[in-house]
Amino acid sequence: MKKLTLQEKQLTAEALIHKIKELHTPGETVRLMEVCGTHTVSIFREGLRQLLPEGIELVSGPGCPVCVTDQTYMDKALAYADRDDVIIATFGDMLKVPGSYSSLSEAQTKGAHIHVIYTPLEIIELGKQHPDKHIIFLAIGFETTIAVIGATVKAVAASGLDNVFFLVSHKLVPPALRALLDRQAGHIDGFILPGHVSVIIGEEPYRFLAEEYHIPSCIAGFDGVEILSAVVNILEQRKMQHFYVGNTYHSVVMKEGNPVARQIMNEVYEPCDDIWRGIGMIPESGLSLTGEYATYDAEIALPITLDRPSKEIKGCQCGSVLQGLIKPNECPLFGTSCTADHPVGACMVSVEGSCAAWYKYGYASGGLSWED
Repeated sequence: MKKLTLQEKQLTAEALIHKIKELHTPGETVRLMEVCGTHTVSIFREGLRQLLPEGIELVSGPGCPVCVTDQTYMDKALAYADRDDVIIATFGDMLKVPGSYSSLSEAQTKGAHIHVIYTPLEIIELGKQHPDKHIIFLAIGFETTIAVIGATVKAVAASGLDNVFFLVSHKLVPPALRALLDRQAGHIDGFILPGHVSVIIGEEPYRFLAEEYHIPSCIAGFDGVEILSAVVNILEQRKMQHFYVGNTYHSVVMKEGNPVARQIMNEVYEPCDDIWRGIGMIPESGLSLTGEYATYDAEIALPITLDRPSKEIKGCQCGSVLQGLIKPNECPLFGTSCTADHPVGACMVSVEGSCAAWYKYGYASGGLSWED
């Protein structure tokens, strides 16, 4: 696909905005949820909210893997970190994610063995370097990273290492969308579907949105023109009352997704119920290691018992933000006790978190509200 020049992108964006205005009925409110955290950041960075006609509202969804990792999982990770015979291997954005009583960053300052990695395969070398320690990798993420971590599980099995384990809390996007619609807590008129996740799973897993809920949706890329194209597609579906899974990211997302990645996922994992931060249990929205790979499940190999019950962070409204029920600035902690420098809730921790994006780009990009 030919890369557009800046002038061509501007002209294309202007044409798309004109089309959106044609498709939108003045006075009508249309709430479109961008599921992916990267989309949320792009929308702010490119100032799309103030380009759209008033009445078309872009709502952030539960598309940040760090944000939806619940307190109980973090409490388990911290319990393992408290053991002298354990090294926690994790991506850096997990360090400040709050558990019920602490965070990995705080545990690290108190002497916990926490090793930040940049690719999952680093845990193999870590296991070889520390044969006297149990290496526990914090395996979180959506479909985009699940296949990569699944391949790492297979690599660990092939290596013969017996001291490397996985604390798993993967999340699947389609069941979360079904849960949001079933709860009907927030009115959603369409979904801007995640590009990276869809590279792996393709279009098929989203078909229920159109067939069962009569909700338009469209897979989108990540620059402003690609996101605006998806908005046009969704509004066209609404206008025609003909609903399907749109795809304006054909250059990357195939209808069937990535068969190799999906095969790895199916081989290593099986679906399970899982808890989403602030949302609760969503049936079959997670994955657990299965078959011979269950040997590498940290909770099976090294069982732990939490000495205190997990609890929600007082005042934090991450759950409502992740469901599109409120805007981040409507949380009483936003911008006061919860800031990017001193995050209280998980949505402020990750660069893809809704609260972090609103805090960083809000006023500059018309994010806080149309009135501000």
